[in-house]
Amino acid sequence: MTTSVMRQQDRLDKHSRLDKHSPAVLVLEDGRSFRGHAYGAVGETFGEAVFSTGMTGYQETLTDPSYHRQVVVMTAPHVGNTGINDEDPESGRIWVAGYVVRDPARIPSNWRSRRSLDEELARQGVVGISGIDTRALTRHLRERGAMRVDIFSGEAIADEAALLAKVQASPQMKGANLTDEVTTTETYIVPAVGPDGVAVPKGAARFTVAAPDLGIKAMTPQRMAERGIEVHVMPATATLEEIYAIKPDGVFLSNGPGDPATADLTVIKGVLERKTPLFGICFGNQLLGRALGFGTYKLKYGHRGINQPVQDRTTGKVEVTAHNHGFAVDAPLDKVSDTPYGRAEVSHVCLNDNVVEGLSLLDQPAFSVQYHPEAAAGPHDAAYLFDRFVSLMEGQRA
Repeated sequence: MTTSVMRQQDRLDKHSRLDKHSPAVLVLEDGRSFRGHAYGAVGETFGEAVFSTGMTGYQETLTDPSYHRQVVVMTAPHVGNTGINDEDPESGRIWVAGYVVRDPARIPSNWRSRRSLDEELARQGVVGISGIDTRALTRHLRERGAMRVDIFSGEAIADEAALLAKVQASPQMKGANLTDEVTTTETYIVPAVGPDGVAVPKGAARFTVAAPDLGIKAMTPQRMAERGIEVHVMPATATLEEIYAIKPDGVFLSNGPGDPATADLTVIKGVLERKTPLFGICFGNQLLGRALGFGTYKLKYGHRGINQPVQDRTTGKVEVTAHNHGFAVDAPLDKVSDTPYGRAEVSHVCLNDNVVEGLSLLDQPAFSVQYHPEAAAGPHDAAYLFDRFVSLMEGQRA
């Protein structure tokens, strides 16, 4: 064993002696509880318990703002083996409210790893629990639905009845407006890059896109930049006038947390009225649906993971996609609908449960999908959607 590995092991063992033997308990709002050991920070946290079926990509999951106020249960039993690096975060911090794993890795093993997952969770104050039967917990959430949860860890475990009362008094996800809690406070620009990977000079990009930050992931504007697009990531509170001040060729609606029924649709409707090319993903798909006059509803337990099958109904192709959503659009699957902005149809559908996974306007350049085409983490099956957005902007310019 090398000196550096021995030092790392000593550090982990010390951390283990301090915290990992601390008992922890997870209490669901329906009264079911699981006991395990502290993982990450020691303390207490509340959120909505959801499960993710991805076997990889935990670092991207943790730093995805769409997981704000959610306690993520990993269905993969062994988590943390590649540690934490400084290249893969999708934002500047961990957003999950809590983290649940069955068998955490003792030592990370990856050439890019800088610290362990356990250390990073503790450093950012994220309370977790390990050593519980995550399969039983996942089955419970599938049967009963996503629900509020409390994780408590420490030398003296609090009374479970008291914890249950606190869980039941905590805020629900339905009706939660969380965009203002995750958005950027100032506009920043992700410059377009050329074929050589070097940023092009300002003003030399193929297209300019305005992207109100509803909880955007870092890789999303990067995927657009690779296609010659200069992306202006703006606060979610940006007005229609502020968006059009940059003379955008298109508008992008990002992913994000919370209930879409709480969102202000003024800007989206204004973009549709001007017939500017529009592309939305995840939360942006739900907002486009509401702007078109469709409703949204809360799914029983949602879709989360990087292995969700979706069919593109325009081509018949089946894609393996990355998901993170607990709400969905209520639109008819098998007919064209009339909206205030022309005809609309469901363009994509989930093959597991027939949930609407995409919308497309037939009379103007606007479309959306419910999943994450930026593939961070996840498969690259849906990367063509960024090319479709480029084609819409090319067509509008012509």
